[in-house]
Amino acid sequence: MLDNFIEAVLVEIIRPATVLLFVVALAYFLWGMVEFIRNASSNSNREDGKQHMLWGVIGMFIMASAAGIITVIKGTFGL
Repeated sequence: MLDNFIEAVLVEIIRPATVLLFVVALAYFLWGMVEFIRNASSNSNREDGKQHMLWGVIGMFIMASAAGIITVIKGTFGL
């Protein structure tokens, strides 16, 4: 019973939320890349693009790590 509940929560809530947040981080990274290229002549605006790319990569890393941790936990507890 508890196994079914945990699996349902993972499949219906956690996994889609992780994918959604990964896509948001990817979009943020791509927006930073566009800003960086579009503002190649302005140092301050180019720095904003760099920051957006950095935070996008950090967000994607966190979401990929969360997915990996969930997989390890599922394997450890046999879910």
